Amino acid sequence: MSIKKQHLKNRPYCKVSFRVSKEAANAAKSIHLVGDFNDWNLQETPMTALKSGEFTAMVELETGTPEYQFRYLCDGDQWINDDEADGYATNGIDGENFIVRV
Repeated sequence: MSIKKQHLKNRPYCKVSFRVSKEAANAAKSIHLVGDFNDWNLQETPMTALKSGEFTAMVELETGTPEYQFRYLCDGDQWINDDEADGYATNGIDGENFIVRV
């Protein structure tokens, strides 16, 4: 897992790249990035499968919001964790959401 951030100089946004490792993906056919930045829409942000078995996605997040919560949805029915997140927040449903700070 990895999260990389690139702050844009001319706009109040940060490009955030999310990568799920082959080991974490565990032979998944699809992974979606789900979070408050896309209203927790389970289908809106599919991650791209790489030949290496990893999955990646990039989103632009507004820097005026101090943090965003997110999760990865694997094959439509399994949530996977991100050990590289900036923090964690109890979601009150089934565990924790992950936090990325921009």
